[in-house]
Amino acid sequence: MDDQGIGLAREALKKIKLFWCLEDADIQIRRLGGLTNLVFYVDYAGEQYVLRLPGKGTEEFINRKNEKQAAMEAAKAGVAPDVVFFDGWTGIMVTRYVDHGITMSADNFKAREGSPARAALALKKLHCSGAVFNFRFELFAMIDDYLKILATKDIVLPEGYGQVVGDAEAVRQALNAHALPLVACHCDPLCENFIDTGKRMWIVDWEYSGMNDPLWDLGDLAVEGRFTTAQEEEMLAAYFGAEPTASERGRFVIYKAMCDLLWTLWGLIQHANRNPADDFWAYSRNRFERCKALMATQAFPKHVAAVARNNPSNPSSRRKA
Repeated sequence: MDDQGIGLAREALKKIKLFWCLEDADIQIRRLGGLTNLVFYVDYAGEQYVLRLPGKGTEEFINRKNEKQAAMEAAKAGVAPDVVFFDGWTGIMVTRYVDHGITMSADNFKAREGSPARAALALKKLHCSGAVFNFRFELFAMIDDYLKILATKDIVLPEGYGQVVGDAEAVRQALNAHALPLVACHCDPLCENFIDTGKRMWIVDWEYSGMNDPLWDLGDLAVEGRFTTAQEEEMLAAYFGAEPTASERGRFVIYKAMCDLLWTLWGLIQHANRNPADDFWAYSRNRFERCKALMATQAFPKHVAAVARNNPSNPSSRRKA
């Protein structure tokens, strides 16, 4: 494979009806990135698209038919680009390109004024859209599933991982005590999955999306973006339109820890699959250490207690767009 995967992209496009009669010179392609997948910008006759080729081994943990349904529902809700083509078996996807959009990063979230609020409003729009995704994102069931995958591979869990999962049982009980109504969620809000025009934020990559507690998306984004306290407060204020209740803030903090607990295992799967996109062993170690550090703070059990004690009043009405 060429370094950028352009040859693979051209071969994939030739199998898609929109592009199959074109000469190579008719299509301009450049690599956009991707952590587990290959993502490309495609220009054809003045029309711009994004091509996504699924990464090696992703079939172990991604249901492409569920992703297709979620991507199309998110586009219908107005938070994701239109889906032009999606092969539910291979995972090859083509979407419209977002004009004047900037792919976000932790640095961009710090540099682009108002971006945490715009991301919050995009998530709020999704959560309030009434969309129903086929998949249900269940944190602890996914931890069990990832552990089963890792049991088939030559990999060692970080020391103490089992103990932390045991400690998280109190978190599970607190969340279950007053479960929020499940809504359509992105569930994997990496910074790079947000495209900012300066006026609105678009969201892409629906591989892990499902029906979930909406506070997961906010907690996970804060972690992925390495948000400062000020950025977190900007995001929460835009989302709720008011000061979060103790239980809402508690769920937010809990999910900051739990996303690291889950994605530690995801990173170990990437490491075992020899994904060259990153040093996934270091990625997993860093996420696990951050999870342990947050759970060890004096404030963390207070947040858990607030969630267990308080049932948010009319949370759906507080999130109305």
